[in-house]
Amino acid sequence: MAVTWTEDLATGVAEIDDQHKELFVRINNLLEACNQGKGREEVGATVSFLEEYTETHFGAEELWMKKTQFPDSADHHKRHVEFTQNLRDVRRRLDEEGPGVHLIILTNQIVIEWLRNHIRTLDKALGAYLRRAEKSV
Repeated sequence: MAVTWTEDLATGVAEIDDQHKELFVRINNLLEACNQGKGREEVGATVSFLEEYTETHFGAEELWMKKTQFPDSADHHKRHVEFTQNLRDVRRRLDEEGPGVHLIILTNQIVIEWLRNHIRTLDKALGAYLRRAEKSV
């Protein structure tokens, strides 16, 4: 079951939205590989992408938050740290156990939960704040 980018997920900040859209593409690649029985081959590439993505994407969001003095930055940062810790656990398990079905399911669960909750709530709130801050400059 593919995850679909919809405009209700847009933050209105092109840099953030473009990065989110790329995340959707990559997760759909993993889901499609799973549907074709090739999830074991794809999960390592997905985890590697996520490691790079979190560094780049979270760094960009946190820079925006700092520059604009986003009032909920501490909570937002905490969520980034939690996701990063979950991803480190996935990487550790991948390295220790290999790309088993349980790890593929765990990766999908972590990321899809992130897509549903973090983007839909916290990132949308950040985007609204950034758009207001931009207008006041």
